[in-house]
Amino acid sequence: MKYGAIDIGTNAARLLVGEVTTENGHSFVKKISYTRIPLRLGEEVFEDGKISKKKAADFVKAMKAFRLISEIFDVKELRACATSAMREATNSSKIQELIKEETGVEIEIISGNEEADLIFGTFFLLDFDKNISFIVIDVGGGSTEVSVFEKGERVASKSFEIGTIRLLKGKVNEDIWKDIHSWIDNHVDLDTVHQIFATGGNINKVHKMLGAQHMETISVSKMKKLRDEINELNIDQRVEKFQLKPDRADVIVPAMDIYMYIMNELKCKNIIVPKIGLSDGMIYDMHLRRG
Repeated sequence: MKYGAIDIGTNAARLLVGEVTTENGHSFVKKISYTRIPLRLGEEVFEDGKISKKKAADFVKAMKAFRLISEIFDVKELRACATSAMREATNSSKIQELIKEETGVEIEIISGNEEADLIFGTFFLLDFDKNISFIVIDVGGGSTEVSVFEKGERVASKSFEIGTIRLLKGKVNEDIWKDIHSWIDNHVDLDTVHQIFATGGNINKVHKMLGAQHMETISVSKMKKLRDEINELNIDQRVEKFQLKPDRADVIVPAMDIYMYIMNELKCKNIIVPKIGLSDGMIYDMHLRRG
């Protein structure tokens, strides 16, 4: 059965059409179609506190397109979840009503914890020892979630108001770095070896740029070298040299800065990038609820 998951993030809106399949006794979310539109809701929300009429019109067009794509693929259930930017927009309820009226798509505005829960739903489909201690870092445009797992159970989780668009717009409280340090100090036993996973569009791109294979670790040192190389270039040069989309070219360095700061705080030298996200989790959740 095909499902459609619309992830309305701070930087982009994405539609994943997929289904849950099983091969050799192992279930996974099979991706059938993926469409990404750089809406950039956070640019306005973090600056003005709300979504403009022009951006709202683009938002409507994007949802209409996603609905049509879903119909082409004969999607049986479509779900739309919005995260950080919509959580903070003062006119988010009006935008929800507009989208529903114009497109028929009902948008759920979910909390950081709900976002993390959906992502972790598919985490346990991954082929790794679930009883080990592990930490997941998810960096988005508006927020960063860090979650700690011990013996398959989440024992601590925190959503921090720092993300790539927020950094670019200069809308990050300088104390946030201290807050991250203090939270890790209070909730992570650094004497225990943790496997570190990283999720998000930017780290997926970094993983690919470094030529890593599926579930192959990448090192902090290689990330730093790549980060410094990208940082020396302007946006056009980044697009040309690394074949980055313009809306990826400006956020990739802030994203790497957030990941590397947290990795250094965790005394971590390598991370695993499973390339799963909110939309995968949404599809798996719809599948489970359908029974």
